[in-house]
Amino acid sequence: MKLLQFTDIHLTTPGHTIGGRDPNQNFIKALQHAMELHSDAEAVFITGDLSDWGESDDYKRLREEIDKLPMPVHLCIGNHDDRQTFLKEFPDLAGESGFVQSVVPLSLGQAILLDTWGPESHAGHFCKERASWLQAQLEELDGPVWLFMHHNPVPTHVKPMDEIMLLNSDLFGETIKPFKDKISHIFHGHCHLPLSGTFHGIPFFAPRGTNHAGWPDFAATRLLSAADLTEAYAVIFADENNTMIQMVEYGYEGEIRNEGSPEYSDWNKLTMTR
Repeated sequence: MKLLQFTDIHLTTPGHTIGGRDPNQNFIKALQHAMELHSDAEAVFITGDLSDWGESDDYKRLREEIDKLPMPVHLCIGNHDDRQTFLKEFPDLAGESGFVQSVVPLSLGQAILLDTWGPESHAGHFCKERASWLQAQLEELDGPVWLFMHHNPVPTHVKPMDEIMLLNSDLFGETIKPFKDKISHIFHGHCHLPLSGTFHGIPFFAPRGTNHAGWPDFAATRLLSAADLTEAYAVIFADENNTMIQMVEYGYEGEIRNEGSPEYSDWNKLTMTR
């Protein structure tokens, strides 16, 4: 199974930039790069902050772009989104109680998309109603299950970032912990940083976003930090025994060097490029 994860695309009014970068053009560039190399992926997941200001026109342009792709695209919403505005453009994605949550069948198990959006807040939300829905899905589904969401459930240990992580991460953990043998991986965004680790024994991963990049300033006390790092998306390879995730820094425009053959017999101190 091959999946693609894009996150924090932050579409905005054409011509407007974020951090000196054009998020609309960078998203299109990411799609083009991915389709050149990974058009055989069975699905694309975009884990939130679809729009920078939650505006209707951004969601209209998003639909126009994803409708061009040869595989289905599954959407989570993030703190920069507006749920009601989003659902006016994507009414088919309204789940129980109006949350943007769903279960998607895959060639290897199922994906669950979670709604961690909350009004007038950059932090993530996970209430008892969402917990009840998620528990019901996990009880019913056979594994493996792949969870996609926007907010990080594990602290980054960067103070300003952790103030806007998933607030009810304890409830989220209590909900999924009984099913940890069924859940293969959690995928999130929000931090604009490449992150990996475990949550109650379940692996998680987040790539950098397709526009502006974060920076892990561990000395920060109030403000989030950014850096001019390369835009990226993730490609996920999985079979019954293994999962490999690579963050693809498609925005890199520097030199790519050939440093030698993987054949051991070709390794020569005099002739190898180092």
